[in-house]
Amino acid sequence: MFVSSALSALVAGGGSYLFSRKLLAANSKTLLEQYKAKAKAIEYEANKLLQESKIKAKEIELESKRRSEKESVRITKEHENNLLELEKIKIKENQKLEREYYKLEQEKNLFNKDRNIFNEEQEALKVLKSKYQSMLQELTRLLCSITHLSKEEARELLFEKIKEEAKIDAAKLIRKYEEDAKEEAKAKANYILAQATTRFAGEFAAERLTQIIALPSDDFKAKIIGKEGRNIKALEMTCGVDIIIDDSPGIITISSHNLYRRSIAAKAIQNLIEDGRIQPARIEEVYQKCLEEFENSILEEGERITLDLGLNGIHTEIKKLIGRLRYRASYGQNALEHSLEVANLAGIIAGELGGDCLLAIRAGLLHDIGKARTHEYKGTHVELGAEIAKRYNEHPAVLNAILAHHGNEEAKSIEVFAVCAADTISAARPGARREVLESYLRRVSEMEQIALSKMGVLHAYAINTGREIRVIVKSEDINDEESYLLAREIAKEIQSQVQYPGEVKVNVIRETRACAIAG
Repeated sequence: MFVSSALSALVAGGGSYLFSRKLLAANSKTLLEQYKAKAKAIEYEANKLLQESKIKAKEIELESKRRSEKESVRITKEHENNLLELEKIKIKENQKLEREYYKLEQEKNLFNKDRNIFNEEQEALKVLKSKYQSMLQELTRLLCSITHLSKEEARELLFEKIKEEAKIDAAKLIRKYEEDAKEEAKAKANYILAQATTRFAGEFAAERLTQIIALPSDDFKAKIIGKEGRNIKALEMTCGVDIIIDDSPGIITISSHNLYRRSIAAKAIQNLIEDGRIQPARIEEVYQKCLEEFENSILEEGERITLDLGLNGIHTEIKKLIGRLRYRASYGQNALEHSLEVANLAGIIAGELGGDCLLAIRAGLLHDIGKARTHEYKGTHVELGAEIAKRYNEHPAVLNAILAHHGNEEAKSIEVFAVCAADTISAARPGARREVLESYLRRVSEMEQIALSKMGVLHAYAINTGREIRVIVKSEDINDEESYLLAREIAKEIQSQVQYPGEVKVNVIRETRACAIAG
């Protein structure tokens, strides 16, 4: 029983094994067929991709070739255009060279023509000299034949005649030397005065019609304008200035011909900006406060200036007017700086001439005092200044200086003459006033050009602020006698063609230099 069971189990196990083996073999064959099919599919895809890659590579090659050909055509065309441009430039340069050559030939011909004329004139001069010698010999022969004099006696007679003529020429020359000496003495006196003025070097303060106020930020522009423009209208009405607000970042501009009002307005706006409260009522309050501060400051300024200059007995109202000159200008020159410059220069000049220095300083300081009121009252600054001097019982020399520095009356003392001279120096010196600087440069240039246009002149220099022209001439072309004629000719042309203050001295310098080398 047991054995039969074992055999049955063995048989069943062997059948199962055989079945499993057959099943595995069948599965393996199926898998092998599947793998082969997949391998063929992969191979087909690979061949397909290879063909596509070859086609794409061919297309890329064709595209690259097409682009290369197109670029080559473009480069060739550009090269041809460049060649054409170069050809045009070459033609223009050749034309320019031809014009320059033609111009050079013309100049060469003119030079040759001038040289021929010069040579002809030289030959003519030699002929004239030869004729003169022949005529002199003929005159000697005639004297000998007519007067039965010997050659030596005739020569002595001629020499006597020549001596008489030489004496006349010498007398003329002496008279000319005397005139030159007088001119030299006058120039020396002017030089001494100029030396005195150099002891004071004043500063030049230029004034403009606008002033720029810096803002902490652009937000303040809206505050200054205010709702519907109320604040800016109140500012302009109260301060009497124009306020310009544009796209310039961080700034506004105040414009007014009255420097005093403009300065007060600038101070008021700065205070309003610092305070931050900008409204019509506040604007009037701040402006009144700034106005009072300025009135006090101009009095302090006037007192400080009179104290520094050593002046006393000046009325308080005049001191205020002196301080207000700080806010007046004439042709860009600050009126107070000009008055101080005139005061110091006048004091020095009066001292050099033996006058009263302090009186000259006082007259110089107050000579333009009327300018402090020309914005508020009718009349010239001379008329207003004379009225002020009379009202506050100023010294007669001060009144005379106010009237005389513009020719309203004659100067009556050394001090007033010094003030008039100092005023001219301060106003007319180069750089003091804008239009004076331009006219000065134009004037000295014209003077130099007149001198340089003369034959035989090497150099010409305008010196002493345009009051003297120094002319250097060629010693081989201009002799001593001709140099006097040249100086007079230049002076006449300057007098007729150039507008200038005072006098202009023309100095012609003829110099011969000898050089030797010891080897």
